[in-house]
Amino acid sequence: MFDIGFWELLVVGVLALLILGPERLPGAMRSTINTIRSVRNVATGFKQEVEHQLRVHELHENLKKAEQQGLKDLSPELEQSVDELKKPPSRFKNHIKSNKCLTLTTSFLI
Repeated sequence: MFDIGFWELLVVGVLALLILGPERLPGAMRSTINTIRSVRNVATGFKQEVEHQLRVHELHENLKKAEQQGLKDLSPELEQSVDELKKPPSRFKNHIKSNKCLTLTTSFLI
């Protein structure tokens, strides 16, 4: 990623030790590592959200094409998209299962 060799890292380490001192250097390294981790997490989340939105857009476009063809004689790609749109998302399956239990419990109480 960065083209930094051993000697460059050594110079940065010595400068950090001289500027911060041995007492504050470990804390500064921890905070730097935590900042880098949080930036990576934000970037990963952003990437996943963009990929999700692109997939939704693709499914929407395929559904438009399928509707224009009257949902007949569809290509395999369009059929797969339509089938995927007919299925409820997996995150709602768990929610529906938990609500059924809740409904059964509340109907028993009423």
